[in-house]
Amino acid sequence: MSFEKLGLIKPLLSAINELGYEHPTLIQKRAIPLVMAKSDIFATAQTGTGKTAAFGLPILQRLRKSDGSSDRALKAVILSPTRELSIQIFEDFTQYSKHMKVECAVLVGGKDIESQQRILKKGVDIVIATPGRFLEHIQRGLNISSVEVLVLDEADRMLDMGFTKDIRKIHPLLPKKHQTLLFSATYSDKVRKLSKLVLRSPAFIETSKKNSTVDTINQKVYLVDTHRKAELLAYLIGSRNYPQVLVFTRTKVSANELFTELQKDGLKCGLIHGDITQAKRLKTLSLFKEVKLRVLVATDIASRGLDIEELPYVINYELPSVPEDYVHRVGRTGRAGRDGEAISLIDIYEKYDIKEIERVIGQKIAQETVEGFEPDPNIRRKDIDDIKLKSEHKKPEKKKAREYNKNTSKSVKTKTTSKKRRTTKRDS
Repeated sequence: MSFEKLGLIKPLLSAINELGYEHPTLIQKRAIPLVMAKSDIFATAQTGTGKTAAFGLPILQRLRKSDGSSDRALKAVILSPTRELSIQIFEDFTQYSKHMKVECAVLVGGKDIESQQRILKKGVDIVIATPGRFLEHIQRGLNISSVEVLVLDEADRMLDMGFTKDIRKIHPLLPKKHQTLLFSATYSDKVRKLSKLVLRSPAFIETSKKNSTVDTINQKVYLVDTHRKAELLAYLIGSRNYPQVLVFTRTKVSANELFTELQKDGLKCGLIHGDITQAKRLKTLSLFKEVKLRVLVATDIASRGLDIEELPYVINYELPSVPEDYVHRVGRTGRAGRDGEAISLIDIYEKYDIKEIERVIGQKIAQETVEGFEPDPNIRRKDIDDIKLKSEHKKPEKKKAREYNKNTSKSVKTKTTSKKRRTTKRDS
């Protein structure tokens, strides 16, 4: 099936053709006709399968002004859990609507609310926002009486981050006959309860088993002692010449420490977590997308909303505290049908955690060791508490890793930005 057969209008077809979209993904094939038919939707799909276009394209088509009118009234609201994801969706909508007379606005925290109000007063058709900031604008007088479509994107993440109260306040304020589209990467009791609250006779779209990962991601686990994780990570990146790597830690402290260690190893790194200003986070993301940074170290703030074209590697330096978040992390690679590799470095503490993740995703992940980094069989769990990330006694392999990185950093090719474009209220 082609996008033309889905009934999209020429301005949209031209825009997605310029973006390099050739054929609709499964979620797009199923969702686009239902959105245009004004049905409520409850959709679960693996991350990286094109959900934004699945609701964005038909919404834009429905909002086209066939009468040539220039009057603007807010018709569609897209709520997402984080500033970064909201901005990403806004950028996607801007690309999709480049040949249409549609005005979009992004409303997120960290930006001046008065300047956002001035934009709204000029008139917009679509708002992309975080729930808290959108509710704040409503309380300041934003007129939502003409809203026809509400999208809850990454609904599971919004609930995990504590946005339930905001959504419960927003929903009753919207017109009774509006259409609601709920998209979630995972399927949980919380999401099902929310769907009963906001959806009316919805069409269900399930394009994969719940909480599963995409087939294009090669997943593996490397066993290593805690104090040698940073050492192994630097060695892998350097010796295997990884051109671009997104590395996840569980906490901000770990992220800061790892960032410092990798810089010492001669790697060009970026760092994003909740203590870093939004402006700096966005700048770092931009540099990483342009491959001006080889490594991006992040907490789970980056596990949603990051859409980096052809990102080849995701590495879990520490496993997430919530097993379901593994799906979102590794979903940053292997997007839109491309191949990707997800590596997890686990120590003796995380052997139980990986079993829980395997139970959640419904598959076993191959476990192996890297020569020279085999776990010490004499280390017991209670001994690990005494071992810090920055070991006072560096192993010879550390020097080897640094030599690899210095020798290969010059050989990494810098990609140019392609035409194709393709995270808690407080993060950990």
